[in-house]
Amino acid sequence: MTKESDSPNAQIVAQEIESLAINEDHSETHDQKITPWEVEGAVVDGAQVAIDYTKLIQYFGTKEIDNELLTRFEKVTGEKPHMFMRRGIFFSHRDLHNILDRFEQKKPFYLYTGRGPSKGHMHLGHMLPFVFCKWLQDVFDVPLVIQLTGILSHHDEKFLFKNGLSLEDAYKFSLSTVREIAALGFKPEKTFIFSDLDYVGGPFYKNIIKISRSITGSTAKAVFGFTDTDCVGKVFYPCIQIAPAFSSSFPELFGGRKDIPCLIPCGIDQDPYFRLTRDISVKLGHPKPALIHSKFLPALQGSKSKMSSSLENTAIFTSDTQAQIKNKINRHAFSGGADTLELHRLHGGNPDIDVPYQYMEYFVDDDAFLKNLYDGYKRGEITTGEMKQHCIKVIQEFLAEFQKNENSVTEEDVKKFMDKSYPRHFPLFEKK
Repeated sequence: MTKESDSPNAQIVAQEIESLAINEDHSETHDQKITPWEVEGAVVDGAQVAIDYTKLIQYFGTKEIDNELLTRFEKVTGEKPHMFMRRGIFFSHRDLHNILDRFEQKKPFYLYTGRGPSKGHMHLGHMLPFVFCKWLQDVFDVPLVIQLTGILSHHDEKFLFKNGLSLEDAYKFSLSTVREIAALGFKPEKTFIFSDLDYVGGPFYKNIIKISRSITGSTAKAVFGFTDTDCVGKVFYPCIQIAPAFSSSFPELFGGRKDIPCLIPCGIDQDPYFRLTRDISVKLGHPKPALIHSKFLPALQGSKSKMSSSLENTAIFTSDTQAQIKNKINRHAFSGGADTLELHRLHGGNPDIDVPYQYMEYFVDDDAFLKNLYDGYKRGEITTGEMKQHCIKVIQEFLAEFQKNENSVTEEDVKKFMDKSYPRHFPLFEKK
C-alpha cells in the first residue's frame, strides 16, 4: 500500500502492524515490530537492524514531509521549519497541508498530544515531542490539550498495559509529568493538561460512548493486535485516546463546536489510534485530525530500538545528574567509529549510526556546526571520544536548564494547567 488509506480493513491493518518489514528472499528474517507498545528493528540474517522509516511510510500509508511542504510551511507561517522538521526527525504526516490552509485562512484548529507516565521522570525520548509541541504552539498561537493517561482509572492505558504498575504510582507519576511539561516553557493560559480520571465525563464521555459504538471488536483486534486473553479495558481504551481529537470534548475551550480539527504530533507508533480516528470522525460529525509523525529517539545502544523507561541503561532521564549523563554516554552510547584509533584516522567513522552524533541532531540547532562534526567524523579528524564529549556537553547544558526550570514550578502552577475553567483565549477562537 503506497497511497494514504484510513480504512480499517482488518486483514490489511493487521499485516501492517505485525509485518512492517518484508524481505523478498525470506532468508532468516524477522519483521520489525512497530506497535503503540513495542518498537524493535527487524532481524535480518540473525542480526537486528535499524528501524526502516521508509517502509513505515509505505505500510502505514502516510505522506513524507518533503522539501515542498517545508517550503510552504515557511511561506505560510513566516518561520523557518523547526530543526526536527528540517532533519527529518518529524518525517511523515497526514493532512498537514490542511492545517496550513486553515492557518492561512485564519480558521481555528488546536494541538493534541499525550503522555502515559510509567516512571517517576521522563527520559529524553518522552521530552522531545513536547519540545516540538511548544514550538508549534508558539508558531500557530493555538491551544494545546495534553491527555495524561497514567491516572487512577480502571480504563487507564499504563495501568492496563504495564504489568506491575500500581494505581498509586500511576497517579504520582502523572502529577510529576505536569511539572516537567511546565518546565519546558508551556503557559497555562494556552495549555490544558487533563487526566483521564478527573476529566472523563459530560461531553467527553458522550464522545467516548459514540466512538466505542463505531469500533467493532474485530477491528480493534486487527489494528492493535488484541487477543482473547486481554482484559476488556484494553479493548475499550482506544476510545478514550481518540476522544480528545474531537473539539466537542472540550466545551470550556471551544464552546461546544464540532467543526474544529486538531493537529496531533506523535511518534509513528501511535498512528494506528488516529488512523482509526480518521475513519470514524466524519461519520460522527467531526473533521479528520491531521498528524505529524516523529522518528524514535534511539536507545543509547543504537537505532535498533527506542529509548525505554524500563531499561535504565538505554535512557537518559530528566532527573539524571551531570555525572550520570557523562557516565551513560561514555559507557553505553553506541559508536560509529572504527575499532581502533589508527583505523578511525585512516578510514573515518560513520556518523549515521553514531548515537552521540544522532542525539546532537535533536539538541543542536546550528546546522553548520553539525555539518562540521559530521564531515570531520567521516574523515577521521574527530574521534569517537571527542564526539562523545560534544554530546555530553550539549545534553548536560540542556538538562541543567530544564532542572532549574522544573524546580521553579509550584503546586499552584500545576493546578492552573489542570483547571478547565482557567481563562484561555486565542485570536482564532472567537466563538460562533
